[in-house]
Amino acid sequence: MHPWVVLGVATSKRTQGLLAAARATGTPVRLVEWREWLADARALEDLLQQHPCRFKIEPPGDDARVHMTLVHSGCEQLGRPPCAPLERGELAHADAWFQGFSVALQRLGHLLEAMPHVQVVNAPAEVLAMTDKLACQQQLQSRAVPTAPLLGLVRDYDHLVSLLDQGGLDRVFLKARYGSSASGVIAFRRNRRGQQQATTTAQLHEGGRLFNVKRMSCYTRHDEVRRVVDLVSAQGAYAEAWLPKPRHGAGHFDLRAVTFGGRVAHRIARLGQRPMTNLHLDSERVDPDHVLAPEDQAALAATAELAATVFPRSNVVGFDLVVRQGKAHVLEANAFGDLLPGWLWQGKDTYSTAFGEGALR
Repeated sequence: MHPWVVLGVATSKRTQGLLAAARATGTPVRLVEWREWLADARALEDLLQQHPCRFKIEPPGDDARVHMTLVHSGCEQLGRPPCAPLERGELAHADAWFQGFSVALQRLGHLLEAMPHVQVVNAPAEVLAMTDKLACQQQLQSRAVPTAPLLGLVRDYDHLVSLLDQGGLDRVFLKARYGSSASGVIAFRRNRRGQQQATTTAQLHEGGRLFNVKRMSCYTRHDEVRRVVDLVSAQGAYAEAWLPKPRHGAGHFDLRAVTFGGRVAHRIARLGQRPMTNLHLDSERVDPDHVLAPEDQAALAATAELAATVFPRSNVVGFDLVVRQGKAHVLEANAFGDLLPGWLWQGKDTYSTAFGEGALR
């Protein structure tokens, strides 16, 4: 059994879940903190050079200091002055963060190219490809993977309205290009009477600041709708058509499917009553066998596995899908989509499955 080296944040739920599975399966794991690696590149390089191993990148987002380090790096790359420190949960400078994250992962990619003895779970270049949500959807579409139709980049509120007018649409999802876990996602609706509604986890504070919270806000005043759309769009955002989610009981659902080595394993239905059904927003976990017909189950597996071929150097990928009437559409691909605590497939959680010898290509 090859040992694992993980670049992550020690206090995050992801890292804690991975380390717990490592103890349970007897898999040796060495953790290098993101803040440690950013401060001293040798911290990771020396460890990877020691012996054959498997290397996994976990996201840096749970460390506020690392987040700001990446934002400042991105500002420098973009020729912007350093920004003021962000408060916990504040949605700002997402494009600068992604620029800083890109520089870090590109550096990591160059390091790994010189280490053929290291088996990389998800290649840095493909992690970046999935973190840029618009580019990811475009890449999936180019490979004939069914997705929600894209309206493209959105500059501001007026531009969003013009895109809806051109398409003859009354509802759309505006998505933060570099967001995750529904952060910066806006479900936008309007009607012929001129009424508008923006449902989002982005909470508008005084002074025109946005904060990501675990509860939905529903804006109907025109000035507030305009402001929240403008603030999200300024950091990079795109619009896609609103795909209806199938109903079950009093709610509706989409699905998360996790592929290992290109094959679907864990899958879970996320049932809720709001436009966003992410599990951290208190949506209900449901066994897909209880809500999907056999033809829908087959469409889910086939579409997720087709999508996995778009990222051939990524062994563990989470896909969000809408499945109905025997057809599946991919809403998102997530290089960090294996956080499903306690959800088992063939008796194993996602991390224990990844540690299996047959889980990696």
